[in-house]
Amino acid sequence: MKKLDKYILKSFLTTFVFCIILFTVIVVVIDTSEKTDDFHKSGLSLWTIMTEYHLGFIPHIDAMLFPLFVFIAVIFFTSKLADRSEVIAILSSGVSFRRFLVPYWIGSVFLATLLWLAYQFVLPRANTIWGVFQAKYIDVNFGNNENKSFLQNYYFRLDSNTYAGLRSYDTLSKTGANFFIQEFKKNELVYNLRCENIAWDTTVRKWKLTNVQQRIFNGDKETIRHNPSLLINYNFKPTDLRRDDYLKDRLSTAELNNLIKMDKMRGSEDINTLLVERYNRDAIPASVIILTLIGATLASRKVRGGSGLHLAVGVVLSVLYILFGKFSLVFATKGNFTPFLAAWLPNILFGFIAYYLYRRASR
Repeated sequence: MKKLDKYILKSFLTTFVFCIILFTVIVVVIDTSEKTDDFHKSGLSLWTIMTEYHLGFIPHIDAMLFPLFVFIAVIFFTSKLADRSEVIAILSSGVSFRRFLVPYWIGSVFLATLLWLAYQFVLPRANTIWGVFQAKYIDVNFGNNENKSFLQNYYFRLDSNTYAGLRSYDTLSKTGANFFIQEFKKNELVYNLRCENIAWDTTVRKWKLTNVQQRIFNGDKETIRHNPSLLINYNFKPTDLRRDDYLKDRLSTAELNNLIKMDKMRGSEDINTLLVERYNRDAIPASVIILTLIGATLASRKVRGGSGLHLAVGVVLSVLYILFGKFSLVFATKGNFTPFLAAWLPNILFGFIAYYLYRRASR
């Protein structure tokens, strides 16, 4: 790596670090000012709030805005190079535009890898810390006092042919009432199970059913069995019955893959949401490389507006990128859009934009 590469790479990374620290401080100050009353009502010390809330909130918000921080940092320091005619001097010395972008590639790959590792391991733990504090001390102050730990008339699928349901279930005690299972083959009922109570046995990690009645159908024949209690290992656990909208954010990638595999077998209606989250954990880090290339090609040209015009164009492109991502997410979760395309479509579209800008700038 030559001195010029080190100079550009150092400027890239230091500007990025400065941007992410500055924006993080601003976001934390605004968020803290909005939640001052909630923090006061909680009665917790400043240290507890920092370790149990901000320790999870900061990684959450930084990961969400990480690609945009990179984009803004690239535009900011590259436009400064262009304003001081350093880019012109570099290209006039015989360095090709492709060679000029090498330190940008190195920096973007490094930051993309950093973000990818965070999505796999760090962010799920941070989301767990933040989510627990949010549910315990923040959400309770918005007038939503319903008991979210108690489910009523809850139905789900065990696999493509088997359905289950509970009249009621307490996620805290891991006990339920009026549990049933129905299994079908060729649209005919072949097995029916009903029990008065179901509880999770932590010692053997199985479900304990009491007052069980099983009915097995074989053509015109019917077999009925009664059992005072049964221990059965079903393919669902207590965590599956207390799932919320943010569970996918708190799972590591390995746990998320297992949940997706299980939900595919069950034919769950929420499978698209889980798949989009899984694909996003690869697509969002990849966007760092694409946005870096767009920022470098845009800001390397010296224009009258200087860095101000470059930053304005960067903000517009950032908004468009976010909008494409949100639209894709809605179409995937609420419609029939493929989850893989929903996660990667913004990268595909902006990849074409990056290639067009690169070809134009290299001329």
